[in-house]
Amino acid sequence: MKIQSIAGVLASLVVGIEGAVAQVVPDGTLSTSVTNSNNLNFTIDGGGRSGGNLFHSFNQFSVPTGGSAFFNNALDVQNIFARVTGGTASNIDGLLKANGSANLFLLNPSGILFGPNAALNIGGSFLGTTASSIRFADGTELSAVNSGTPLLTMSAPIGLQMGNNPGTITVQNTGHQLNFPINPFVSSPDRSNNPPGLSVNAGSTLALVGGDIILEGGVLNAPSGHLELGSASSGIVNLNTATSRWNFDYGALQQFGNIQLLQQSLADASGSPAGSIHFQGQNIHLVDGSAALLVNQGSGNSGDIRVNASGLLELRGIGTAGFPQSLLRSDNFGSGSGGNIIVSAANLLLQAGGSLHGFNFGAGPGGNISVAIQDLIQVEGLSPLSGFASSLNTQTAGAGKSGDLTVVTKGLRVLGGAVLGNSTSGQGAGGNTTVQASEFIEIAGEDPQSLADSVIVVGTFSQANAGQLTINTPKLIVRDGGGIVDSTVNSGNGGNLLINVSESIEVSGVGAISGLPSRIGARAELLAPPIRQLFGLPDVITGNIGMLTLNTPALHITDGAIVGVDHQGIGNAGDLHIQAGVISLDQAGQIIATTNSGQGGNINLNVNQLLTLRHGSDITATAGGMGNGGNILINSPIILGLENSNIIANAVNGNGGNIQITTQGILGLKFRNQLTPENDITASSQFGVNGSVQVNTIGTDPNSGLTDLPVNVADPSQQIATGCSANQGSQFIATGRGGLPPNPNQEMMRNLPWNDIRDLSAYRGHQSTVVEKPTTQPTLVQASNWKRNADGTIDLISSPTAVPSVSIATCSGAAPQTLLTKS
Repeated sequence: MKIQSIAGVLASLVVGIEGAVAQVVPDGTLSTSVTNSNNLNFTIDGGGRSGGNLFHSFNQFSVPTGGSAFFNNALDVQNIFARVTGGTASNIDGLLKANGSANLFLLNPSGILFGPNAALNIGGSFLGTTASSIRFADGTELSAVNSGTPLLTMSAPIGLQMGNNPGTITVQNTGHQLNFPINPFVSSPDRSNNPPGLSVNAGSTLALVGGDIILEGGVLNAPSGHLELGSASSGIVNLNTATSRWNFDYGALQQFGNIQLLQQSLADASGSPAGSIHFQGQNIHLVDGSAALLVNQGSGNSGDIRVNASGLLELRGIGTAGFPQSLLRSDNFGSGSGGNIIVSAANLLLQAGGSLHGFNFGAGPGGNISVAIQDLIQVEGLSPLSGFASSLNTQTAGAGKSGDLTVVTKGLRVLGGAVLGNSTSGQGAGGNTTVQASEFIEIAGEDPQSLADSVIVVGTFSQANAGQLTINTPKLIVRDGGGIVDSTVNSGNGGNLLINVSESIEVSGVGAISGLPSRIGARAELLAPPIRQLFGLPDVITGNIGMLTLNTPALHITDGAIVGVDHQGIGNAGDLHIQAGVISLDQAGQIIATTNSGQGGNINLNVNQLLTLRHGSDITATAGGMGNGGNILINSPIILGLENSNIIANAVNGNGGNIQITTQGILGLKFRNQLTPENDITASSQFGVNGSVQVNTIGTDPNSGLTDLPVNVADPSQQIATGCSANQGSQFIATGRGGLPPNPNQEMMRNLPWNDIRDLSAYRGHQSTVVEKPTTQPTLVQASNWKRNADGTIDLISSPTAVPSVSIATCSGAAPQTLLTKS
C-alpha cells in the first residue's frame, strides 16, 4: 500500500495555520478566556466546570514553534476537555501545559499536527482525538461538530464517537536514536539519546485516536504507562479511564484507517515495570527503522504490546539515521515477567530486518509472542545495514526462561535468510515454538550476501536446554537451502521436533550460492571460530540433540536435501521417527542419524505403502570416532533401491549398528560387507565389531489355498474296458482338447486308428485294478495323445506327436471296430 505523504496533510492544515495572529481563540460558547503578550505563549483561564471536569471550547487551537498553551486550572480538576469547533486543524509545535494531575482531552475533528517541538507538561494522561464527540456515563455528549453551548457533566468519559471521515493525526520529529549492541545477547538497545517527543508522566496514558495516524520521525513516550494509537471511523470507541492505563475498545467498529510509523518513529512504554502499547487500525506500517518498544525493569510484570490490523501489518527496512531494524520488541531485565507481543491481522509482512522480538535478560520469564493471521505471513530477508534477519522469535540471555512463540495462520513463508523460532543463550531454558498453518508452510532460500539460510529453529547457545518445536500443516515445503532445525552449539541439549503434515512434505535442493542442503532435522553444529569467539562458545559441543518425529502421508526428499539428526561434537545424536504412507528419496536425498564421536542416532521408519531410494540416495545411521553406529528399523510393504542407493549403519572405531527390515518385498538392495557402486545394505565397522542386518519377509503363504490331489485321479472301472467281447459292435471314443501341433506353424496331424494285434483271450475274465499309493506325489499332467510301443504297450503322452499309420486293432475273429476321436 502506498504510504501517505505529509504534503497532503500539510495542505489540509494550511487554512488553520496560515496568517493567524492569535492561534488559541475561544469560540464564545463557554467562559473561556485566553491571554497572551507576544502571540507565542497563551494562558487559558475560566471555562465551564462540573465536579472534577473542566470544559473549554475554541474556534482555533494552535501553538506556534517555541510557544505554549497553559491551562491554568484549579489543582482539584481531574479532567480538562478542550474542543475545537472552527473547522481548522490544530498545529501544535510548542508546549501543552496544565496544573496538578489533571488529564487533558484535545478534541478536533478536522485534524491535529504535532510538530518537532511539540511537548506535554501535564500531571495526568493525554488524549488527542479527531472524533466528532466525547460521550459520558450519564448520556451527555461533548460535540465538536455541533458548535452550540455544550451540556456540562461531572460524569466520566466512556467513549469517542467517530465520524465518517475523521481528521488525520500527525506527529513529527527527528526520529529515535536507539543503538543496538554488537552482541545482541548482551543488552537491550540504548535509549539514552532519544529526543523527548510527546511524553506523559510515569504510569499515565498517551493516546492518539482519529482517522489516519502518521508518525514521521515522531517519538511517543509513556513510561510504565499506556500508549494508544487508534485509527477508526463511523462508530464508537469505548473508553475506560478508571485506571491510569486507559483501555480503548474498538469492538463496535467495522471501519478502520491506517497507522504509519515512518523515519525511525518510536512508541515507547518502557519502565519499572514496563507499561503497554496498543495499535488498532486497518493497515499498520512500521518502516524505516521505526519501533514499538517495551523494556521491563524491576520486580513488576510488564504490560503487553497488542497490534490489531484488519488488513496488513508490515515491518520493513532500516532507518534514515541508520537504525538497523523496524520492530515490535519486548525486553525483560527484572525478576518480573516480560511483556507479551500479541498480533492479529489479515496479513503479516516482515522484510529487510523487520522483526517481532521478545528478549529476556532477567531472572523472570520472558514474554510470549502470539501471532494470529487470517491469510499469509511472509518473513523475508535481512537488514542490509546490520545483517540482522527479518525475524519472528523469542530469546533469553538471562536466568529466566525464554517466552513461547505461537503462530496461527493460513499460509507461512520464510524466505531469503529470515528466521522464525526460539533460542536461549543464558541460564534460562528456551521456550516452545508452535506453528499451525491451515494451508501451507514454505521455507526457502538464503540471503545472497551473508548466505544465512531461511529457517524455523529452536536452539541453545548455552548450557541451558532448548525448547520444543511443533509444526502442524497440510503441506510443508523446504527448498533451496531452507531448513527446520533444532540446534545446540554448546553443552545444553537441543529440543524435540514434532512435525504433523496431513498431505505431503517436500524437502529439496541446496542453497543457490552456498550449496548447503535443505534440511529438516536436529543438529549440533560447530560454528566458525569468529562466531564462537564473539559469543563465547566452546570448541567442542557436548550437548545432546533432540528427537525428530515426522507424521505425514507422503515424504519426498530430493536433490541433495536431508532429513535427520546430526551431531558434530561428542554428544549423542538424537533419534528419528517417521510415520508415512510413502517415503521417496531421489537424486542424493538423505535420511540420516549421524555423529562425529558420540553414539549414532536411531532411525525408525514406519511406511504404510512404499519406500524408494534412487540415484545415490541413502538412509544412514553412522558414527565417527569411538561411537557406535545407530540402529535402523524399517517397516514397509515394498522397499526399492536403485542407482547406487544404500542403507547404512556403519562405525569407525565403535560397533556397527543394527539394521532390521520388515517387508513383503525388497528390490534392488542387497546385504554387503562394505559399500559398493551397487545398492547396498551395510552395518560394518572399520576397526570395531560389525553390526547385523536382519530382513523379515512377510506376506502371503505360498502354500495357502492349495489342497491335496486325490491318489485315485479317476475310476478305471468306468473308463477302461476289462475285455473285448467278440462279435459285438463295441467302439472306443476318446474325447478331450486334442492337444496342440508341434509348433505354431503346423497344422495338427490327424489321429490315426489304433489296431491292437495282441491275443486278448487272457483278459476276458473280470480283473480288478489296484493302484498303489506312491511314496511321493508326482506332478500330474493331462494327456493329450498316445503312442504304441514296439512290444504293443500303450503310452499316454502330453504333447501331440506324429504317429505311424497302423491298422485298426480288433479282437480275434471280430469285425474291425471303429475308433472315433474328438478334439
